[in-house]
Amino acid sequence: MPRTVCKVISLLLVAAALACSGLGSGYEPGPTPARQPPPAPSVTAGPLALRVVHPPNDSVPTSARQTTMVLARDDYRIPSVDSTFVFGTAGSGEARVHVNGQPVPVYPTGAWIAWLPLAGDSIARFDVVGVLRGDTARVVVLAPVERGFAPPDSVVWIDSTSLTPRGDRWIRVDEGVRLSARAAPGAHVYLRLPDGERIRLPARNAVAHVPWGEQAFGTTTPEDPRAPPAFSRYEIEWTGPLGPDPGDVLSPDTMPADHDTAWVWIEAELDTDTARVRWPLRLGVVPSPPWPTVVVDDDTARTGGTDYTLEGRPSPYGTYHWFFPNGTVAAVSGRWNDQIRLQLSRATVAWVNAADVLPIRRGVPPPRGTTGAIRMFPGERLLTLRVPLPGRVPFRVDEEDRELRITFYGVAADMDWIQYGGTDSLVKLIAFQQPREDEAQVTVDMTAPVWGYRTRWVGNDLLLDIRRPPAIDVRRPLAGRLIALDPGHPPGGATGPTGLREPDVVLAVARKAARLFEEFGARVLLTRDDDAPLDLVARVHAAERAYADILVSIHANALPDGVNPFENNGTSVYYFRPRSALLARELNRALVRQFGVRDLGMGRGDLALARPTWMPAALTEGLFMMMPDQEAVLGTEDGQSRYARGIVEGVAAFLRKRALEDASR
Repeated sequence: MPRTVCKVISLLLVAAALACSGLGSGYEPGPTPARQPPPAPSVTAGPLALRVVHPPNDSVPTSARQTTMVLARDDYRIPSVDSTFVFGTAGSGEARVHVNGQPVPVYPTGAWIAWLPLAGDSIARFDVVGVLRGDTARVVVLAPVERGFAPPDSVVWIDSTSLTPRGDRWIRVDEGVRLSARAAPGAHVYLRLPDGERIRLPARNAVAHVPWGEQAFGTTTPEDPRAPPAFSRYEIEWTGPLGPDPGDVLSPDTMPADHDTAWVWIEAELDTDTARVRWPLRLGVVPSPPWPTVVVDDDTARTGGTDYTLEGRPSPYGTYHWFFPNGTVAAVSGRWNDQIRLQLSRATVAWVNAADVLPIRRGVPPPRGTTGAIRMFPGERLLTLRVPLPGRVPFRVDEEDRELRITFYGVAADMDWIQYGGTDSLVKLIAFQQPREDEAQVTVDMTAPVWGYRTRWVGNDLLLDIRRPPAIDVRRPLAGRLIALDPGHPPGGATGPTGLREPDVVLAVARKAARLFEEFGARVLLTRDDDAPLDLVARVHAAERAYADILVSIHANALPDGVNPFENNGTSVYYFRPRSALLARELNRALVRQFGVRDLGMGRGDLALARPTWMPAALTEGLFMMMPDQEAVLGTEDGQSRYARGIVEGVAAFLRKRALEDASR
């Protein structure tokens, strides 16, 4: 019988078996029908116990006929927003609560949350009054507000907080930097150099700013109208030094005093009025190549608590894009304050933390040359690709569904031999190309979706370990699998209105999920099983050392200040690597079915527990701790069991689909 016909018959038999068993019933958990959120438990007994949990403070519940005034914690500031939320508990679901004179709904648990406008003061005052059976308690919370710039009543002005860049910056001799400032509309704006020369900054069209919190969590549509800002932006492209000399790119000089005559000033003129502000910028130029050379070391403090990988960013303070193993060597072609620019090749740069690189003796250039012959070493659980290099050059690994591609910077390909080391069913083809003169690429074309990989240096050889996908039984996808469950936090974590802690909730969920996984034949690793704080790196390392098949980090969500909690709450799941997108999607679907709340969807998030490369990994945000009704669900056995069941169902659905893909090949 032809092989294709056999595969079709096999898939039909599997589908029939699953249909007869109720999508896995009796073998593995199938999808649970959509459910309504469970009712919140009612708290009616007991006295009035009024407390404000957010803004965070160190107060204790205020009882009847008491008035308490507290300050927000020293490390807390309300950002420059129009409105913010306040939440806490009254101790009883029968209480009535007013905040700043507005009535606020009290949930059966006694919890409450309010969404309030902020006045234009530097201190926000939240006056909370609770009433229960004739008893009254009052809590007044004072919290500092980080106010943005507000144009003054004067004819001409300059927003000193808008000047960018600021601090110390170094550029190459062949590039410029964009100087930008906000000033009064219609003004003539100039740079005044130390010698008295003035250079005009042209006006640019201002663009409305969408706050970070709205970008990350908001549910508004792109068509929502936004009022344009009532000020103008002025910009110019500048080349060459500016301001006092910042010194060496790797060892900046001390910042001079404000009255130093080398500073540059910005001036705005309108009618007969003039505004003038010192530009707090020292702009230096990195000498022509050879540039200084550094070696990557994310443990320069020698704490031993790092992952020995340095994250690189496409822009200063941007999202992670490269992951350089310690020992990687590169040239430095620029800097902005504590961000160092590595020149990976002529066309590619990456920004890293200045504290995580060490200078190499002057005159020692970064490694250059050609790659050597490639060889693959098949093993039982993984296969290893060895690429000889002239040194520990920067590189990047990109993955697609069934492909791994390594880009090496600063080298040329000379791979006259590619040895497969025997016929291996996982690898279809290994190829190389030279997209640029000093960038070489190696591509591994695979017969199965990428499950995991890791890189390591042995001398100057880069070893790429490619993990073999596990053998999954379509009818019992969880059987034999090792699932790593990470109860998020401590340290940190959200606190709900009644004081329920996220670390406690997610640990209870993880324990329940572990029992369910084990019932279906899986093994489980809990990254923590107590309340002791655990570093993020240690959590990832635990899963990798155990050779876990899947990693799920369990959390409960909270919003940043300034995002309306009544419009933005529900279930969401995050991934980082492409191989984990299906896992995140199935987890999200299962959790939405279990909780019956709004589906915020899956998203790609730059999160430490979603970034591991050795296995598919996702981070779940089942419900929002700050929402009284959702906090109530998370605090019950039923709610925690639903969360656990959703995780098990989502993982089982992911594995089942991967098994069906494998059976169809």
